[in-house]
Parts: sequence; structure tokens; C-alpha cells
Amino acid sequence: MLTSLCSLARLSLCWTREQLSRLRRGERMALSHLLRAALALWVVSAGVSFALVNLGPDASRLTQKTMRLELNWAQLQALAPLDNDALALANSPQTMLEGSPAEPSSRSEAETDRLSNTIAASNSEIFRASDAAKSTSTINAAGHWNSSREFYRTDWSRRNDSAQSLLSRLDVRDPQAREFIANNSLARANLLGKTQRLVSVTTNAEHGLVEMVVRWAHDSDRQFSRLVIRQTAGVFTAQLDTAALQVSSQIAAATIQSSLYQATDAAHIPDSLANQLVEIFSGDIDFHRSLRKGDHFTLLYETLTADGEVLKTARVLNAEFVNRGKHYQAIWFNSGAAPTSGYYTMEGMTLKRLYLAAPLAFSRITSGFKMRFHPILQDWKAHLGVDYAAPTGTPVRTVANGVVDFAGPQNGYGNVIMIKHPQGSTTVYAHLSQLGVRKGQSVEQGERIGAVGQTGWATGPHLHFEFRVNGHYQDPELMARQNAPVPLAAELKPAFERQALQARNLLRETTGLETIDID
Repeated sequence: MLTSLCSLARLSLCWTREQLSRLRRGERMALSHLLRAALALWVVSAGVSFALVNLGPDASRLTQKTMRLELNWAQLQALAPLDNDALALANSPQTMLEGSPAEPSSRSEAETDRLSNTIAASNSEIFRASDAAKSTSTINAAGHWNSSREFYRTDWSRRNDSAQSLLSRLDVRDPQAREFIANNSLARANLLGKTQRLVSVTTNAEHGLVEMVVRWAHDSDRQFSRLVIRQTAGVFTAQLDTAALQVSSQIAAATIQSSLYQATDAAHIPDSLANQLVEIFSGDIDFHRSLRKGDHFTLLYETLTADGEVLKTARVLNAEFVNRGKHYQAIWFNSGAAPTSGYYTMEGMTLKRLYLAAPLAFSRITSGFKMRFHPILQDWKAHLGVDYAAPTGTPVRTVANGVVDFAGPQNGYGNVIMIKHPQGSTTVYAHLSQLGVRKGQSVEQGERIGAVGQTGWATGPHLHFEFRVNGHYQDPELMARQNAPVPLAAELKPAFERQALQARNLLRETTGLETIDID
């Protein structure tokens, strides 16, 4: 290669010597520099190309990969229209795709190319119709392929929904349907502007609305309403009826990585179940401080379904929580009488305590029962309660049965509620944004009495909670842990033991599973 380059350079120099004799000195100098630069650039690029070729692998040694597409007759029939010859060829026992060495193919190259092109076109159709819920195809008497595809989508309604926004979210592009829903009295009264109603739509291949079904549960009983909007021969109709909800069961499990609610969100477990979980084990587990990465839990809970669709979750039936390696289990036992119905350990000890562990379902403690530097008074003072950080409006609940002794504004407490309990204790709930009770009113454990706020001497939204026994301040966290569990009555033990055995077996068999249906 080097010899060739030298020869080329000599020829170039001879040619330039002849031409240069006819040019002026300045022109000769410029042309000489230009030729040298071009020659240098060519030499460098050739050397780089040579180096790259030698660094690369030998093409003959590269692994060859062949992509195979295997479709059976039913799949081919449902994907795209084939002419009669292609249909017969695809249905033939001898028809094989490339790469199958079972037996030699008897089809011609033209037939192979035509079938391959048909399969390639069909393959792109698979991805275009990937969200189809139902697909039917037939061949009529003339041998032509007919297809009728329906697409199924579902979503929850929102308070600010209009007919346009709802249909757009469900990928329905049907002006006639939009006009009907916007003006129909049943749709306006039961769908538009309503929240948390399950909306299911069926559309055709052109995104036209075939049917819309809206379902929602009643708060007062186990009934649900069903609004059906249907298109028949280009005409839309609406019908409203009521039916009974069906009770089924699901199992859910999750592992905590950072927080309880992060774990429940990742496992698609509703917040209502997470709140129940906290409520059940709050007497044994400090959900504000004790949770660790790797803790895990399993739940068996009731769901209320309408036409097979889950509308809401109900009660947790069995639960297990593993915190720092220690197992806590609970079972819901319905004795038929209110005082003895509730959650128990597998040994028959009630989990209901005299006091709840906290006045908020779930939050974090920002200041405990201790000396601290007061953020407003700028001095060290004894903090005679516990502060729970939570957004304004978070529900506040009473930790035990009692009677409201005071409800209203009071100095640095802002809006405050004080409740007297039968055991001679008083609990205080301060800095509230709302007061939900009045003086002299009886309240039950867990009842909502107000909402978190920032009234009085508060630098941010939080709840200040105090516990006083015969006028003396006590650490609320210690008081919550002094609750002694009460055993189940002896006459209820046989029925409870049978139910507890089933719960143990179920929890043992489903440890580590994700959310599943068991009905």
C-alpha cells in the first residue's frame, strides 16, 4: 500500500511541475499547499479505515440469527383478509414457515413470498389491535373475510368530568354519543360531575360507542345502581336500575421498602385497608416509629362486586404483620353481639384496647413528651403532649369513649377539644381547623371529632395531643401501651377456634403472594 502511495505522489508531482511552469509565483505557492493538504487528508483517512477494518470481527464468524413467526390457522384467520388461494395454502397440512426442517415444502417460491407478505401485514395488525378485548371473525358464503372487533376500556369518573373529557379519556371518538350523554337527563344526574363511579365502555374499531355501563355502590346498604347507555341501529338509549352487590374475598400482600402507604400503593391495596391494618395492630405496633424495611404483611379482606367488577373494599377478615421479625396475627370474629364482635389474636385475646394508640389513623410524630426548645416562645419548656404532623383537614378521632368537656378556642391551643373518659382521664386535641362535637356530647372510640389545623400557637398544620390522669400530664404513647387485652368468653371459644384454624392455614399458605382473588 505504501509503494502505491509513493507512485501516486510521483505522478502528481510530475503533473504539477508541468502546469506550475505556466503559473505566476503566488498561484504556484497556493496550489502547492492545497495539493499537499489533500494528499495528507487522503492518507490519514485510508489509514484509519484500514485500522478499523482490522479491529472488527471476521464477518464469517458472526452469529447469524433468524427471527421466526409462528401463527396457527385461527390466528391467521383473525388477523387479515386472505384471498382464497392464500386461505387454502395456509390451511394446507404441508404449509410450514421458514426454518422448520420437519419435511420439505411443496409450495412454489411465489406462493411462499405471497404468504410471507400476508403474515408480515398480519403481524403489524397484531400490535395495532393489542388492546382489543373481544375479536370475532368469520368467512361468508362467498369466501370473503368479515371482521367485527370490539374494544373494552374502564375508568373511574371524576368530579369535573364533562361528556367530552370522559369520552376522550376512554378513547371514544363519537360526536353523537357525546351529544347524547351531555343532554340525557339520566346521564347528567348520575354520571357527569360524579366521582368514583366505575365507567366501562365497549367501542367498535372506529372508536364509536357501542355500550357504556356506569356502576356505583350505595353507602347505606349493599346495593348498587347500574346506568346503561347503549347504541342500537344508530339510536342511543339510557336505562337505570338497581341490583344487589356480591360479597367476595381477596388476599393482598406487600413488603415495606420505605413506608406503609408506599407499600400498599405498590401492591394496589386501597388506603382504606391500610387504615384498617393500622387500626387492628396499633396496640402492638408503633406505626409511627417501629416500621423497618423488609417488614411485610398479608391481608384477607372482603370486596363488594357488581357484575364481577369490584366497586369497593369492605372489612379486613384476617391479617398478619411481621414487624422486626415478630409475627402479629388478627382475625375478625363475629359473635352476633356488638360487645364481643371484633378483632382477636389467634389465641382468642381481643385486640380492642381501652385507648387507641394515636388520635390520627396514620402520621408521623414531630415532637414527643419531653423538654424542647419552643419555636414561638424561643425558650426551653416541657412539651406536655405529642405533636403529629398531618395536612390541614386530616380527620382527628377520639382515642376512647367519653364525654366532651370543652370544645372551642382557648389561648395558645387555638381550637381545642377536651374529652373526659370513665377511667378518670382526659384527652386534649389542639390547633384544630374544625370542631365536629359540642360540650356534653357523648363520643365513642374512633369517632371523628374534628380536623387537623394551624390555629393558636402553631408554626404549621399539626395536632397537639395530651393525656391527663387526675389532672397530671402523662406520656400519651406510654398510656396507649398500658392497655391489657381481654380474653374471649369461654362459651364463644369453640366457634372461634374453628374460624381461627382456617385463618391460620390460609395465612400460612399465602405468605409472600401478591393480591389475588380467591372466589
